Amino acid sequence: MTDKPKTFNADGITAPFRYTIFRRIWLASLLSNLGALIRGVGAAWAMTQMTSAADMVALVQTALLLPVMLISIPAGAIADMYDRRSVILFSLGISLTGASALTALAWLNQITPNLLLALCFVVGSGVALLDPAWQSSVREQVPSDALPAAVALNGISYNLARSVGPALGGIVVTAAGAMAAFAANALLYLPLMLALLLWKRAPEPSRLPPESLHRAIVSGVRYIMHAPSIKIVLARSMAMGMFGGAIIALMPLVARDLLRGGAETYGIILSAFGLGAVIGALNVTKVRKCIAGEAAIRACALSMGGALVAIAMSREQVLTAAALILGGAGWMIAWTLFSIGVQLSAPRWVSGRALAAYQAVSSGGIAMGSWAWGQVTDAASVDVALLLAASMLLVSPLLGFWLPMPRVIAGGEEPEMLEDPKVRLALTNRSGPLVVEIEYRVSQENARAFHTLMQDVQLFRQRNGAYGWSISRDISDPELWTERYHCPTWLDYLRQRNRATKSERALDEQATAFHIGLEPVRIRRMLERPFGSVRWKEDAPDCPADRDLRFK
Repeated sequence: MTDKPKTFNADGITAPFRYTIFRRIWLASLLSNLGALIRGVGAAWAMTQMTSAADMVALVQTALLLPVMLISIPAGAIADMYDRRSVILFSLGISLTGASALTALAWLNQITPNLLLALCFVVGSGVALLDPAWQSSVREQVPSDALPAAVALNGISYNLARSVGPALGGIVVTAAGAMAAFAANALLYLPLMLALLLWKRAPEPSRLPPESLHRAIVSGVRYIMHAPSIKIVLARSMAMGMFGGAIIALMPLVARDLLRGGAETYGIILSAFGLGAVIGALNVTKVRKCIAGEAAIRACALSMGGALVAIAMSREQVLTAAALILGGAGWMIAWTLFSIGVQLSAPRWVSGRALAAYQAVSSGGIAMGSWAWGQVTDAASVDVALLLAASMLLVSPLLGFWLPMPRVIAGGEEPEMLEDPKVRLALTNRSGPLVVEIEYRVSQENARAFHTLMQDVQLFRQRNGAYGWSISRDISDPELWTERYHCPTWLDYLRQRNRATKSERALDEQATAFHIGLEPVRIRRMLERPFGSVRWKEDAPDCPADRDLRFK
């Protein structure tokens, strides 16, 4: 449920601030992000003080991001199944527990490299559970036409914190040690928890019961597997994370080994990267208007590659900071475009799971890249690792010839719930498997066009819950075509037919428009194994309703 302002400019980057819910949560999240970045400086610098091994320093980033790769898909299913505000609050509680434990152990001087990594993993687990619910809840705080701006503003929130937090974190660590950084992280979770408690989220009741966690995960994976545009975004974000992750993972070593600095130097160069990210986020709207998605991603990869070359060659803070501003802008624009592409392509019923897959793939790419670049640094040096990562980024635009970024189309509109099909046989939710056959009569001159269209129909049927889809043509009556698919149960079929977006229903209508003849398209729904549907006793009553079968 969103506020209704009197005037609204969906193109303005600040337009979502006109909505009280979004503005309040955004301001609180800014503080939370600030605390997370202060904690990040404390954790990374504490590790450099406990060990000189580059792979252990890089593993701090891996420990924070690995949970996202491991539990994002279940987290996305949970975000779609339950109240998203409650899921976010529970997730913040997990991260607060991890940050509090880090504070206590640091205060007692009992922190070790392995304990630091373990508790960073706990904090990362809370973030992994939070992210899908957090990102999918944005569309409940603002209308759909303001969603791109709201996504960009959430990125700006993080990067505004990044532009100040690392430098502040460096000062905190220098003045009071890592314990103070961990304590600041724990305290700055509290305003966001309060803002969420004040959000009176309107429930969205469904007349169909929720899926189980296992079935929800299967539904999410199936949707993504049959959504080509989302699969391309996932592949490109994985590559960007693996190649570009060096800029984040190796930054502590850049400060220590290349610039010969301390915690303050690390904070300053991290702030420069954050400043570049803010500049990039503020210009995302202009980039989307002026440059196609593929061209924008290529430009981002090239700018980041050039920045890494400059960082590897530089021994001066000013030059390194300037290169990080350029790299930060490219990094932010690329990830914002990826996120917008996923959010605008997935309908609400699966948005949490689609975003979870995006988070899992992108964070998994960064985590694996962080570990790999740490290994390269141990085997060679920081500058060699940076140059190798830069070369990978500079050639990554070639991926666009194989996996070009799809044109973003807002397909996330909510479909209207359809009336249940009328049946004469008494059914339960678990009755099934259900077989659906749809007969079309198509003129032979339109056969090729009809068959081509049905490939798109196949994709949306399968991603919404159908399996075993096929299209066949009668060899004795060439005008007769039969579409056939299965659903596991009657309840799964009801879900499948109510998940189609308006654009997907338009495909269904186009297929029906090919039908010729006086009789309408014929639809059959059959139980494949109808055990229990027959009267086993003479006095057992049949279902008395006489109902029509108009809906697919």
